[in-house]
Amino acid sequence: MQRRTLLIGLAALPLAACAATPAPPGTPGAPITLVSAFKGRTTGRGHFRVWLTGDERRFTARLNGTVTGPDGARALTVVEDFLYDDGQKDRLTWVFREQGPGRWTGKREDTVGEAVVIEEDGLIRLSYTADFRSPSGVNRLGFNDILYSDPGGSIINDAVVSRAGIPVASVRFVIRR
Repeated sequence: MQRRTLLIGLAALPLAACAATPAPPGTPGAPITLVSAFKGRTTGRGHFRVWLTGDERRFTARLNGTVTGPDGARALTVVEDFLYDDGQKDRLTWVFREQGPGRWTGKREDTVGEAVVIEEDGLIRLSYTADFRSPSGVNRLGFNDILYSDPGGSIINDAVVSRAGIPVASVRFVIRR
């Protein structure tokens, strides 16, 4: 019986790996960069959904992004003020540093190590690990995000969230100017 369970688990691994990265949009809008998406003031609405239970946590966020430094060595600071529907408030600040054309690294108060950002084909891919606070405690989670503009001009941030390398949840965050 244990061998059968192991074989079923191993067969499911490729499916889990496919689910670890969000799919690119079918009909994207205008190309975006990290700076074009986050410089200035924006607001957004989103939800965090746990796949196994269907539990969902909704939030709104106000973002304010500022850019400093010359092209090729810019820093983008994005202050995020979150308000969850359950009343929890949180302020997190990203500091992204340009590493070269289409390449950035980033750090936030809750990240473990640095985030990797790649701008390519008019969209943004962002990967990082964070100690995520929730009413049930702190969980170390991996995030693989894809950001793109939709035809209406909103920025969509879709993410697959993993725990211990296993995809367990998704996030959708829609940002508007």
